[in-house]
Amino acid sequence: MPSRRSFAAIAATLAFLPLSRRARASDGLIVFAAASLKTALDAVAAAWTAETTKKVKVSYAASSALARQIEHGAPADIFFPADLDWLHYLSGKGLIDAVSETRLLGNEIVLIAPRGSTATAKIAPGFPLAEILGDGRLAMADVNAVPAGKYGKAALETLGVWDTVSGKIAQAENVRAALKLVAAGEAPLGVVYRTDAEAEPAVTVLDTFPTASHPPIIYPVARVSSSANADAAPFIAFLKSPRAAAIFSAHGFMALP
Repeated sequence: MPSRRSFAAIAATLAFLPLSRRARASDGLIVFAAASLKTALDAVAAAWTAETTKKVKVSYAASSALARQIEHGAPADIFFPADLDWLHYLSGKGLIDAVSETRLLGNEIVLIAPRGSTATAKIAPGFPLAEILGDGRLAMADVNAVPAGKYGKAALETLGVWDTVSGKIAQAENVRAALKLVAAGEAPLGVVYRTDAEAEPAVTVLDTFPTASHPPIIYPVARVSSSANADAAPFIAFLKSPRAAAIFSAHGFMALP
């Protein structure tokens, strides 16, 4: 016999479906985007609305969490993650319109400290990260699932210092949460995207990780295959426009060829 928890789960699922349909109708275009895009994409979405008078609702979270939500039927029209892995995860399940896929933006990862910190660092193979960290913890997004965390772990492994700090990681649900730990002084150091650091005045960048130390940072965008929203393709086209490129560039992102 199904448990009370099973009945609750079924009820929640049934309740979710009509709400999802209403969300599509009332919220206009729905974009699921990586947390690190928030500051820049909010500005791009505002520009789109000013130009077209059409609404855009953006849901920000870790790319991994958003992909799982789409996999389980969440009402998204566009997926804008911070790496190719999660886009291809959904594409492999037939949930992404592969023809619409565009590799749009690049980024960098940096080592940060709270504003006013006396810490210094020069990132290089074998650099004394554990010594700089001291008794504190290194704030990072989930190193096993979230793109920023995976890029950061890869860089630390390439530089030969991961094993010295792997037991001192404060893992956050997304990169903006890791940023907040450092900004609040709860972690003395963190690994985040350069764009996150530039958006937060309470942190300072100690150094930038060499691009060769981690896989290329690529933000792709694509239409969710179940979307019937006619504005999905025009919005993706707008993301590729010179106007959007200028906004992304002003927030530290790099346009990809």
